[in-house]
Amino acid sequence: MTDQQYCALSVETLSQRLGGVDDVASRVGGDSSTWRVREVGDGNLNLVFIVSGSAGSVVVKQALPYVRMVGESWPLPLYRAHFEYYALVRQAQRAPGIAPEVFYFDKPQALIVMEYLYPHTILRRKLISGERVAQLGETIGEFCARMAFRGSELSLSSPEKKADVGLFSGNVAIPAITESLVFTDPYYGAEMNHHTPELSPVVDELRRNARLKAKVQRLLMKFTANTETMLHGDLHSGSIMATDTDVRVIDPEFSQYGPMAFDLGMAVANFLMAYFSQPAHRQPQALEAYQEWILEVIEACFICFDAEFRHLWQTERTGILFPKSLFEEQGNSADDACDALLEEIRLDALAYCGIEMHRRVLSLAHNADFEEIKDNALRAKLEARNVLMGQALILEPEAYSDLSALAELARAYNQQEVL
Repeated sequence: MTDQQYCALSVETLSQRLGGVDDVASRVGGDSSTWRVREVGDGNLNLVFIVSGSAGSVVVKQALPYVRMVGESWPLPLYRAHFEYYALVRQAQRAPGIAPEVFYFDKPQALIVMEYLYPHTILRRKLISGERVAQLGETIGEFCARMAFRGSELSLSSPEKKADVGLFSGNVAIPAITESLVFTDPYYGAEMNHHTPELSPVVDELRRNARLKAKVQRLLMKFTANTETMLHGDLHSGSIMATDTDVRVIDPEFSQYGPMAFDLGMAVANFLMAYFSQPAHRQPQALEAYQEWILEVIEACFICFDAEFRHLWQTERTGILFPKSLFEEQGNSADDACDALLEEIRLDALAYCGIEMHRRVLSLAHNADFEEIKDNALRAKLEARNVLMGQALILEPEAYSDLSALAELARAYNQQEVL
């Protein structure tokens, strides 16, 4: 199959095209003509299939040469699958057991065959349905900390880190989407933007706020210029799959080297959007308890990020940054340096969180938490609370670095009648 010119898979052609690939056939089993193939991709960019047979099931993900949600008018290079593959490999090394295992990669066909996560379902759907996941915040916090630390020069040698940055620097098109859709488009009338019409008064005021836009652009400068660690790059609740007791992270196709705080901020933003959307999804008697559980998840994200990062600081600080030769070996503690770095990461994570809260209701790609609310007036009311809290986090993250203050801010906006 590798020798063939690129051709998008379909339910009808997949079995024939992958049936002769041993790494696939051995895991699905039987005659490939009897395989059951379902196309399940509901994302913005790719084809995704579940392929089942007598021996088991796999997931086949193939990049398309354009943005799926827009069409061929927005071309996108197939090489993004190459970087997703390398990101999955690094995630398996740096945070074992969280990313799906990769069984086969075909670069010319821009496809990855990987572990089928079952009975896991997309976390966003669980949050909309009011389901709880044990250790959710703890797992995501630890995952972000392990990826942040182990992908940086706190852990890696300088040559190893620079080589990896050089490799991922070839992923040009995908980061450009983030730079535009996340950091720029929400703050002006970009062509592909859309938002709930009833939200317009809040949007108009937001876009007139020059101080806010300047803060966002400073954070964009950090994002474009900073190669601290390898990012997942798109860590939202649609990129997390879970059962009631197990959490996995998928879809790192937006992976690049960037700021340590970015993934943590993105994840927390999606939990906050789930929080603010709950009045449209829960009966009143279940609402407060479930929203409080989401706030507990957010708190656990930050606490476990800090705890795991400190643990790795003590046990795996073998890179060129903050070397033990400057601290422990001279009888000095490096704890204060770790504290200062973690405080910087938390402040940036809160600001990135605010930006993600904006782009998901103002830019091109929205999320189902709000989008599935049929009542426009209710949706706008809940989105307004989300937008205004996001603004507060961008403008004054230092005011909410204490986790109790962050939770109180969410509760306050959750009660605010904006529209």
